[in-house]
Amino acid sequence: MHFVGRVDWSFADRPLAPSPTASGLARAVLVGPDVGSAHTELAVGTLAPGGWIARHVHAFEEALYLLDGELILEIDRRVHRLGAGDYALIPLGTLHTLAADAAHPPRWLSVNTPPRRPAASAVPDTIYAATPPVVDALVRRAVAVGPGDPTRRFVGHYDGTPPQAEALRVADPARGRRPAGMDTALLAYSGISVKMLIDRGLGADLLTMFTVDYEVGGAAQAHSHPFEETYFFLAGRVEAELDGVAHTFGPGDVVFAGVGSVHGFWNEGPERVRWIETQAPQPPARNAYRWEPTWKQLAEGGIDPWPAQSEGTD
Repeated sequence: MHFVGRVDWSFADRPLAPSPTASGLARAVLVGPDVGSAHTELAVGTLAPGGWIARHVHAFEEALYLLDGELILEIDRRVHRLGAGDYALIPLGTLHTLAADAAHPPRWLSVNTPPRRPAASAVPDTIYAATPPVVDALVRRAVAVGPGDPTRRFVGHYDGTPPQAEALRVADPARGRRPAGMDTALLAYSGISVKMLIDRGLGADLLTMFTVDYEVGGAAQAHSHPFEETYFFLAGRVEAELDGVAHTFGPGDVVFAGVGSVHGFWNEGPERVRWIETQAPQPPARNAYRWEPTWKQLAEGGIDPWPAQSEGTD
């Protein structure tokens, strides 16, 4: 099962009515149970200048990616000023609040698992504090997400992957080079660059979020997974096939690929392609991919039966 959609930002012109839990909030669900998802809720959100969401906790795990503007996030007793390219993990049961200053209203992409319960559920999955936050105080305390800081949790920044020839080049001196390791590694294969943003390394238990860049000629052949994926396209245009149906995707397009949905992507030019991808549940350690060409080759070639054992031999 799959779903193809597109973001219509006009919802931002119609924020929810002010309430004791939020002011100036507009949110649109892109992927959820209505399109066949069991584990994933993908949404876009905005806050009007001075808007806020009261301090609260969720009975689900959530990740945010800032598309533009600035979002004030209070979590883990720290206040962060998130800008374009910043991301944040909100672990299940972690107290946090969101706000927007008057000058830079934000737009963000969010994913949570499991999907939210209906508002009329007997037991809610979101519980709010009784009083609203003081937005001006949060804005004054907010600190931009800067270079790696071992005391900072749940937030980060990624500038985006340059062309692979540049990204993989080692040109600066060996001594004094900016530290890098598996925790910051770029995964590169078949003209594809993957940079994990939110995964177990940041503290996530239930989902992942990462950037994907395709060079011209980059390709992922048809495959499926034992988990759900979403794709939010940011730049370029890519040819795709979803369960045998051909598509072309560009900025603003959204794709959901359910468990077992066969999908592949090919960048046939003329420019690089970039998207944000999510997975829920987190992929298993093994057998995360089922490659269609590999299994087709096996089916066409057949397999040998168990060889008969000769009597009197071990």
